Amino acid sequence: MKYLASLLLLIAANAGAQAIHFKSVVVDTHNDAITACIEKKVSLDQDLTGINHSDLKRFKAGGLDYQLFSIWCDGEKANPYAWAMREMDTLDAVAARNPDKIVVAKDWKTIQKALKENKIVAQYGVEGGHMLEDHIDRLDTFYKRGVRYMTLTWNNSPSWASSHVDEKDPKYTGPKGLTAFGKEIIQRMNQLGIIVDISHVGEATFWDAIHTTTKPVIASHSNAYSICPVTRNLKDDQILAVGKNGGVIDLNFFSGFVDSNFSKKDAAFRKNHKAEIDSLLATGLQREYAFTMISEKYPAESEAIKPDLELLMHHFDHIVKLIGIDHVGLGSDFDGINSAPKELKTVLDYPKFTQALIARGYSDKDIAKVLGGNFLRVYRINNPQ
Repeated sequence: MKYLASLLLLIAANAGAQAIHFKSVVVDTHNDAITACIEKKVSLDQDLTGINHSDLKRFKAGGLDYQLFSIWCDGEKANPYAWAMREMDTLDAVAARNPDKIVVAKDWKTIQKALKENKIVAQYGVEGGHMLEDHIDRLDTFYKRGVRYMTLTWNNSPSWASSHVDEKDPKYTGPKGLTAFGKEIIQRMNQLGIIVDISHVGEATFWDAIHTTTKPVIASHSNAYSICPVTRNLKDDQILAVGKNGGVIDLNFFSGFVDSNFSKKDAAFRKNHKAEIDSLLATGLQREYAFTMISEKYPAESEAIKPDLELLMHHFDHIVKLIGIDHVGLGSDFDGINSAPKELKTVLDYPKFTQALIARGYSDKDIAKVLGGNFLRVYRINNPQ
């Protein structure tokens, strides 16, 4: 009888989470599905179960309404601007084939119409200023294509800003922080409506960006440094600055940015499969996706080293304690990561995050803010039209 009562309570909790989740506008500010599809030679409008974390059908099944797709290549790829165009062409083609399911939205009216019609709103986030190739006018092209944020750096540094990796590298000889040209880029982003994204940047670049921008920023996929001390996460003074700026920190699901113990476990896993990883790299596959494919090939080993969702929620609690519920959102990094908390395997699992918010006692109104409302506020300030 006690077991039955517990089961009924669990069913009721799940039903409640589903109801709140699916009536909210759910926004994910960072998903690498376009790159993953190109690397794996598949298409987002196929059934990619067991291949990708995401596909069109599963987006809707997981309650997602609005996705900012990462436009990314690493610093080693030649002609990154051309690669960016190719990635946007790839999703544009998917949208053209599926006008009843997904819309690349470039103005607020189109966003509202798509949400009302239960279509996925798609926009782009350029992950790394190196993809401009030092041409500021390409920001205008990006904006016209549907780019609505740009991460100032990836792990590499363009000529005008320093990344979190390079600022810690004693061999790095470039400028730290933003150059005068870098500040011009932020000013042009503010004018256009391209949100400044401070994930991946070094601390000097972070502070220069905060002091330069006139609009709220986002951290499209970052967590709390005090819980997991890696340079991709934000220190408390940075979190406070984002709150003062009116911005939003979107939680990253990657195990290595959630759990401080994960990196050692993952290094051992990669070492055990080094020969296979090297073979994949030899085919021209980008390094991040070689790691992902090996993780998928050995699911039991990969699963054993993942953290629990509760640890991600500790990051959430910490950020909320510092700057409040109005400054947190979701930036999963699905299809750009090889490991996430055990409960968050694919885009089908977004409702489990909502359930964790309910368990913490948040109101429907506050949950709706976290799931999408906070980002929409920042979006509208940057893009009033």
